[in-house]
Amino acid sequence: MSKEKERRMFVGVVWNCAAELKLLLTALLFLCSLITLLHFIPSRLITFSPVDLGSCISTPTAPLHFVSHLNATNSSTPSANTSTTTPPPAPEPPSLEKDRLLLNGVVKRAFNPFGSAAYNFILMSAYRGGYNTFAVMGLGSKPLHVYGKPSYRCEWVSSDKQKNPISVVGHKILPDWGYGRVYTVIVINCTFPVPVGNGENGGKLLVHATTNGGGDTNFNTTDTFEALSETGQDFVNFTSVYEAPPKYDFFYCGSSLYGNLSPQRVREWLAFHVRLFGEKSHFVIHDAGGVHEGVMEVLKPWMEKGYVTLQDIRDQERFDGYYHNQFLIVNDCLHRYKFQAKWMFFFDVDEYIYVPKKSTIKSVVNSLSDYTQFTIEQMPMSNKLCLEEDRGKSYRKWGFEKLVYKDVKTGIRRDRKYAVQPRNVIANGVHMSQNTVGKTTHKTEGRIKYFHYHGTIAEHREPCRQLVNTTAITVDGIPYNVDTTMRDVAATVKRFELKMIGTTLQRTRQ
Repeated sequence: MSKEKERRMFVGVVWNCAAELKLLLTALLFLCSLITLLHFIPSRLITFSPVDLGSCISTPTAPLHFVSHLNATNSSTPSANTSTTTPPPAPEPPSLEKDRLLLNGVVKRAFNPFGSAAYNFILMSAYRGGYNTFAVMGLGSKPLHVYGKPSYRCEWVSSDKQKNPISVVGHKILPDWGYGRVYTVIVINCTFPVPVGNGENGGKLLVHATTNGGGDTNFNTTDTFEALSETGQDFVNFTSVYEAPPKYDFFYCGSSLYGNLSPQRVREWLAFHVRLFGEKSHFVIHDAGGVHEGVMEVLKPWMEKGYVTLQDIRDQERFDGYYHNQFLIVNDCLHRYKFQAKWMFFFDVDEYIYVPKKSTIKSVVNSLSDYTQFTIEQMPMSNKLCLEEDRGKSYRKWGFEKLVYKDVKTGIRRDRKYAVQPRNVIANGVHMSQNTVGKTTHKTEGRIKYFHYHGTIAEHREPCRQLVNTTAITVDGIPYNVDTTMRDVAATVKRFELKMIGTTLQRTRQ
């Protein structure tokens, strides 16, 4: 009897719900038919797929009013450990480009870049080169210059509102010969057809840097920046330097100094070259991280005497260029001081300029005055071979005094260093300039040379690691001969240092 009651009850329930079941089955049949039909419609006529529709059916989402209620509840009841100050809302992330189905049936894929690439231009400095010309020094993205065609336009805007701005195409020079890394060095020459600026009204030099087809053409932009701002007094100051005879006969523009330098080697180098170049000389040292406390103690007496200017260029390390951006640094030095020197020298602090005893540095450059530039022959010296006679007393001798073995290997090309008359130079490099007005000569043998003590400037120990009792020796396949040229002048240099700055550096460490 009980089974019969259960059967009648089930039939009754089904009969009472028949309308609802019919509606549900009809809806499911309709949706399944629609999904099947969509497979046969051409894809170009729709912008969504059957899979998308299926996912809508199979993935329910929480009701919006429920989510809002949860957010409102959570925000209105902060925990005991939560500050009552509400933080500012996070910025909305940028909207993304999405894949799109085009009318022709092609699926256009989207690419969304994030972050940033190398900068278009990094300005270091800008200087007047005359009444109508300027030089702008900076760094630019190397890939942009290798694979694109960036361009520059220079604009002079006078402070006198009655005068219209004047603009010219900027001439781009890449002096680092492709050695750049992420960034390459750029010198922009801005030469206007007429003089700009005067002593009454100032003005400013604008540079418009255009990527011009390099990289992403959708972002083919022009960046405008103020390279130089000049007051009327600035122009007067420039004129007084420009028209006056150079203040210095000899000027040294040093490359970037980096690493853990030896104070003693720097001491020797400065004393030697201040004596060589004389009273009317000046040295600009660029600190890229190499001037630590010990080196500073060596520089300070010469800075106080007015022979040395120290510039901190450590911030350039943010931008990955060749050898601590030394091409950028020497170009800045060239244009910053070009009207203050007759001759400007470019070489390193492990290299020593030498002229024969019967001549002076002044007589040498006078004999080469018809040239804008001359290069200097290298004498490579061993950084570990010393004379046996120095055993037990080498620690009392200076580096260039005891390292007397010269590499005499022939048939190889060696780097040269150089000097220029800076007024005739537009841009320069580390080993020579390719942007000069006037002649260059490499035939200086017998008149001037430089001794190169490679690898010694960062040594903090005794360099003499092999004592030799012969005038000729071959080590690691390299032939060496004794050359005491520099040894012979050491005593004179030491006396000169003592006369100039006293005993203050007598206890300088390696």
